[in-house]
Amino acid sequence: MSQTTVRDRYSDEEIRAFYAARFWRQEGLFELVETQARRHGEKVFATDATTSLTYTDLRERGERLAAGLAGLGVGAGDRIAVQLPNWTEFLLIAVATARLGAILVPIMPIYRAGEVGYVVRHSGAKVAITCEEFKGFRHLDMFAGLRESCPDLDHLVVVRGTGAVRFEDLLAAPAGNPGDRPSPDDAFLIVYTSGTTSRPKGCFHTFNTVRASAAAIARSVGYDEHDVQFGPSPVTHSTGLVTSLVLPLLAGASSHLMEVWEPHEGWQRIAKHGCTVAVTATPFLQMLMAAYDQDRHDASSLRVWVCAGSPIPGAIVRRAGEQFPGCRVLSLYGRSENFLTTMCTVDDPPERSATSDGSAIAGAAVKVVDELGAEVPRGTEGDIAYRGPSHMLGYYRDPEQTQALFTPDGFSRSGDLGVMDDDGYVRVTGRLKDIIIRGGLNISARELEELLAEHPAVASVAVVGMPDERLGERVCACVVPTEGARPALEDLTGYLRERDVATPKLPERLELLGELPMTATGKVRKHVLRDEIARKSR
Repeated sequence: MSQTTVRDRYSDEEIRAFYAARFWRQEGLFELVETQARRHGEKVFATDATTSLTYTDLRERGERLAAGLAGLGVGAGDRIAVQLPNWTEFLLIAVATARLGAILVPIMPIYRAGEVGYVVRHSGAKVAITCEEFKGFRHLDMFAGLRESCPDLDHLVVVRGTGAVRFEDLLAAPAGNPGDRPSPDDAFLIVYTSGTTSRPKGCFHTFNTVRASAAAIARSVGYDEHDVQFGPSPVTHSTGLVTSLVLPLLAGASSHLMEVWEPHEGWQRIAKHGCTVAVTATPFLQMLMAAYDQDRHDASSLRVWVCAGSPIPGAIVRRAGEQFPGCRVLSLYGRSENFLTTMCTVDDPPERSATSDGSAIAGAAVKVVDELGAEVPRGTEGDIAYRGPSHMLGYYRDPEQTQALFTPDGFSRSGDLGVMDDDGYVRVTGRLKDIIIRGGLNISARELEELLAEHPAVASVAVVGMPDERLGERVCACVVPTEGARPALEDLTGYLRERDVATPKLPERLELLGELPMTATGKVRKHVLRDEIARKSR
């Protein structure tokens, strides 16, 4: 099957314009690493709890790893699935993949066999790279069990472990020629995201589409080589990948990866490494604020914290400004299809982040549209739509859903509801997509509903988000039981665990109902359920 190319998505005129404005560049990720290694050499680029990489390490080990992977038969266009914690080895894998012209397929560590197997099969991954064990779960055993159902998977590589092809052995392989260097407009990344459907979609990116967002963030926060990025967001998620790897690399800065999130430990890492900038889902900042003790914690190095993933409550922005007067809190709205849609910058009045999710960045255009794709008047709610240099090429192996994204004039619909003011600032107000955002993680309601509908005690079910001050939303299952049944929350979560549903996706509240509220056309009135749960939660 032929892959989508940059000219399938962008016109020749757009491509010329993006290059002329330098939103796109001629160098790929590996060439960028080479450039920065010449400039910064032995400067530490990245650290985690136990390891570190200099810029020279990133270049030299990245190329050796590329040669090792080439020895396994990996070449241009092959997919490499990676499920790792926030370890520096992931950064080497990204660099090596880019040198080969292969395609990186990151998978978050929380995902289990059901989700992981789908991504590996759908992407047609030739190699999977994982850890032996993390937080008590044996990832290597899970992948070994998936091999029979993943016919394209030829090799399993283990990082910091044994029992498969060892990552360290690939690094020690004899130097070889990894092949021709790819173009920055060749396929680079497939990041899978769940939306309204029960199966995730693969957002198919080039390095230039990724770079465009990272460079826009860098401009918006005044990033330079003195910055140290704080990275508690998973590097195998779009936020972590863009901001813990590409963003600091562009500036010749440094990056610290935090493997397991815990706010008190977070404060220690920030102080130890002198972290200056973070881009995370809002709950990370909220938990840091709740844990902060001015007698124990040092916030003096922080200068910018960007909250992404869901609207930031204005009270959080204002409270953070009072608690950490040396740190600006900025809002960002994005999605895996184009990473950055709107953002507040350090040049905006601070109140903008309390009242909006930012405006379009240079080179991009954003508008709010109706169901036909026509722009609605300012101040009117509609679907937030984007056009610009960071949009993906399309959904991998899914041309129908790709085509359905676009308005007649070429804007990509987000499925997120918002309002734009007269100055072009957007406030996200809701979602057309039937998803729940728990701590920055998108959870498909339909996926859970389809599984729960098979439970013998469930006659009908609707899954909705319930408000949560710390995480934004949690999952609530509204169930009409079968006659004589009275299922408990533990029964349903246990049932979902048996079907490999990741723990953060599990319902945390169960509402037993006599019937679901329905429209005249037979659709569940989920807003009624959400409003009732919100009322009960007060």
